[in-house]
Amino acid sequence: MWKRIKKWINKILPKETEFEKNKLVYRTSEVYMANIMKLKLEEEGVRVIVINKMDTSYNNFGNIEIYVNQNDVIRAKYIIEKPYE
Repeated sequence: MWKRIKKWINKILPKETEFEKNKLVYRTSEVYMANIMKLKLEEEGVRVIVINKMDTSYNNFGNIEIYVNQNDVIRAKYIIEKPYE
């Protein structure tokens, strides 16, 4: 019976979700830095996903993470590391 249930679950669940195609390129605990990096990437045409893992009570625990598509990782890292011109 468990084999049938497992087979059914594997059949209905996708092998890979859309989010798994994204990679982490930047992590910070400063909200303003996350916004700056997000704007820099979007200005260059890179699609950005921002996930805020900060604690809502104190705002000094946790991080803000920026993810981009795995095809844009190298470009995004270059954009993040280059000085603003």
